[in-house]
Amino acid sequence: MTKAPVHHNGQPVRAPAVGIYRCGPQRRRASAAFVLVLPVAVSLWLLNVQHSGIRPDERVVLFPTFGHLASDDATWVVEIHGWIFEPETDSAVRAAGLKGLRHLLGLDKTDAQSALFTERALAFLVDNERGKRITAHLAGRDFAAGVSEPNGHFRGIARVPIDTAERLASGDGWLSIEAAPNGGSPHGFTGKVQLISRAGLSVISDIDDTIRISHVLDRKALMKSTFLREFEAVPGMAELYQEWAANGARFHYVSGSPWQFYEPLAAFLSSAGYPAGTFHLRNLRLKDLSAVELLASPGKAKQMAIERILQTFPRREFILVGDSGEQDPEIYGAMAAQHTEQVARIVIRDVTGEPADRERYRQAFAAVPPERWMIFERAEQIGAVTP
Repeated sequence: MTKAPVHHNGQPVRAPAVGIYRCGPQRRRASAAFVLVLPVAVSLWLLNVQHSGIRPDERVVLFPTFGHLASDDATWVVEIHGWIFEPETDSAVRAAGLKGLRHLLGLDKTDAQSALFTERALAFLVDNERGKRITAHLAGRDFAAGVSEPNGHFRGIARVPIDTAERLASGDGWLSIEAAPNGGSPHGFTGKVQLISRAGLSVISDIDDTIRISHVLDRKALMKSTFLREFEAVPGMAELYQEWAANGARFHYVSGSPWQFYEPLAAFLSSAGYPAGTFHLRNLRLKDLSAVELLASPGKAKQMAIERILQTFPRREFILVGDSGEQDPEIYGAMAAQHTEQVARIVIRDVTGEPADRERYRQAFAAVPPERWMIFERAEQIGAVTP
């Protein structure tokens, strides 16, 4: 409860300009000491942030991002996004964390003893490092990659001369990037960035139940397919995406899955034969975790990620690929209505058994010409939209 202000002779007592209330000598001395110590504490904190490097017990994951041409046509603007954390090595803490996560997910004790569960669950039990100033080594130069946030994520921008970037990029436009402590030698944490031209074809693809069989509509099956089983590809989708990639398409994988699943998802896409692409997942910390939140697919975050990609590349055409399990038809329909010149096709994998003439689809695609969207069950049905 807030105390009423103290009055003197019916008038409110005003605090001095420095913000210290009238009090006895002892309190005034303590307050003065606090005023003197505070700048020193802040300076020490800033010094720690500015000079904090990557310790040997810490890991850095660099997510695949994209670069776009600046308006001067002479510079690539490259996005840097990574995650710094300390893996949990204390056996007692690990065991307690794994047990708590198992209960949260409603998994059997026997199932949760598998090595696969441990591997995927531990990503949620790491100690995220905040206040770390990260340096990225890219195209022969060091760039500031930002200061890590409470969830351990950091972001930065690098501007690379076009001749340097294109000389060092691979045939499909990928540049290598490394994380280094305070501009020192590279620390062994590597990633990649794709240079994407202004014009061309891009594919924005969902992951769960679009290219990976996840069983999103069955919570128990979803938990098992995510934590207890090897990821399974939707038949024919990798081959279709490879055909599009061979014709010059670039890929953005946009999903409601948490960033903690990035490494197993990236390994899955590679082993299943999907083209490499940028990743756009969801921020989620263990303190915010619930069985519902963990595997939910928040539409707003997904829509914002897609909107940002479309705005970054206004001259490119896009194919949006998703499924009927959650909100993809509604999100993609809204995107197509706002970006009529950019969204060339929408293809939705049917996992709910709803025919294309259902009211849901009529509403979602009311502003989309009929020839620009389709519902499919098998990948081979999508041949008509091959670029």
